[in-house]
Amino acid sequence: MPEYQDFILGETCCTLDGRYRVSIPAEHIDLLAADSSDYVLAKERHGCLSLWSPGTWKAHREDRVELIKHKMRLHELQGKTGQVQLLGRLLSTGHATVRLAGRGRLLIPKAFREFFDVEPNGQVMVVGAVLCVEIWSLPAWSKYLERQMPKFQRLLDHLSRAS
Repeated sequence: MPEYQDFILGETCCTLDGRYRVSIPAEHIDLLAADSSDYVLAKERHGCLSLWSPGTWKAHREDRVELIKHKMRLHELQGKTGQVQLLGRLLSTGHATVRLAGRGRLLIPKAFREFFDVEPNGQVMVVGAVLCVEIWSLPAWSKYLERQMPKFQRLLDHLSRAS
């Protein structure tokens, strides 16, 4: 987990324009705290893409990948070829470096559009997810909330318990 940062929270309904661009609200961009205009866009779950600052992404994903590489060099993953190949496939397709244009406009890369499942001029929900910003198709967001909201209080209690 990266060093403490302010939580990125809030949700905003936006339109994916005819060129597959969505404007990320300024308050979300400010909290992503990237040192440049480059960000990492990742496929998280069908109908959802997440936008990360490069530093937070590195702490979230790349450090764990380096640990897996180390385990491979030590032959600790022998007999897990299928799992390692699956990981490789998902890493290959799972993220891309993107740049935000003026007014926080994010162009959804062509390779991400089918996974995202939103047609041009469709509505999306831009959601703060503490460490990153998520962009959801409205049906996927509704289904996700329906499944997860009943678990909210238990999650809050669990994460706030003294260690």
